[in-house]
Amino acid sequence: MLEQIKGLHHVTSLASGARVNNRFFTDALGLRRVKKTVNFDAPEVYHLYYGDGTGAPGTVMTYFPFPGSAPAPRGAGEVGSTAFAVPRGSSGAWADRLASRGVGNVARETAFGETRLGFDGPDGERFALVEADDDRPPWTGGGVSGDMAIRGFHSATMRLNDRGATAELLKFMGYEEVDSDGGLTRFQIPDGGAARVIDIETLPDAPPAGQGAGSVHHIAFAVENRDAQLEVRKALMDTGHQVTPVIDRDYFWAIYFRAPGGVLFEVATNEPGFDRDEDSAHLGEELKLPSQHAHLREHLERSLEPIE
Repeated sequence: MLEQIKGLHHVTSLASGARVNNRFFTDALGLRRVKKTVNFDAPEVYHLYYGDGTGAPGTVMTYFPFPGSAPAPRGAGEVGSTAFAVPRGSSGAWADRLASRGVGNVARETAFGETRLGFDGPDGERFALVEADDDRPPWTGGGVSGDMAIRGFHSATMRLNDRGATAELLKFMGYEEVDSDGGLTRFQIPDGGAARVIDIETLPDAPPAGQGAGSVHHIAFAVENRDAQLEVRKALMDTGHQVTPVIDRDYFWAIYFRAPGGVLFEVATNEPGFDRDEDSAHLGEELKLPSQHAHLREHLERSLEPIE
């Protein structure tokens, strides 16, 4: 069993437009945009990162907004919802805030004895705010007070036809099966960070999920550094997983592999962080480009959708 993985690092999804996506996360949810860059493989598309004040691992939701992309078909083999931790007693204030900003399908929920507020993102993706004891410092620069502001990820829920093989993979990655609630099974890293929970929803008859606006492209798990990442990569390959070489993503190093249930997993380093090319006081303000796309700056600054 691996001991290097500490929980979630980030979650990356697809969107149909940058401006609406940016407004939702920075205004409705009050997160900080910590990086404005472009997709390594499709530089005409933004890669936007939202999180806490520093973009700490376990807080960052990232998006590829492909303009005008069609909604994703929902089903099994995907991350069906992403949950953020908020202070206890704050879900009522959040319900009012989300309603005032026209957020759809806001509903109070309970799972595993936790008070949750579920809601839809701008492309129909599902989120939840979970009341929890979480001492991570919040970002309050987005107009949300510290007594209700998001602390970072609480958990992510995968929707699978069969949980067996993915459950075994999670256990190999250091997770323990700790609880069940209806069709949900909870896995948790005992000594992980605050974002250490994965839930699996088993849906035997669900059709395969597809990629599109509102779908999660991949879910990333955190390791401290490159040495730990290489240890994880070797262990995964030794057990038969097809793992990519290490890829430099400027703000972390990444490896990718497909989990048995169909979800794309990434293992990302906590180093070097989002302040490697931008002062921490001004994260996410300027368009930052990977070195291979630097020659496209003039074109991209004209063609990318303007965002605040």
